[in-house]
Amino acid sequence: MPNNIIDLIEPTPKLHSKKCKIIAYLLRLFLQFTTFTTALLAWYLYDYFIALLTLVLSFIIMGIIRSKLRNSVIPLSQREYQYNDQEIAEWYTAKEICNDELEQKLQEI
Repeated sequence: MPNNIIDLIEPTPKLHSKKCKIIAYLLRLFLQFTTFTTALLAWYLYDYFIALLTLVLSFIIMGIIRSKLRNSVIPLSQREYQYNDQEIAEWYTAKEICNDELEQKLQEI
């Protein structure tokens, strides 16, 4: 009989510096609102038909960007779980952008 062992889940990293929190917040805003912003901009500049096409295209492009960010930083054993934009932004900021700050703090100690 196989053992059903659940792997431990690594929690979402906590951001400590204000710079990292601002970067994560801006990345979250980018992931959440770029789709609708581009559609509204296309509607204002051109036409509602082009805005609808822009909405669909930007939805696909932002989905690709979101999945690339998610798969580049979240551990392999946790990729089947669902993550919202805030968690993806925090993972990416902690692992890719603010990782050197953590290493510098550890070297000082």
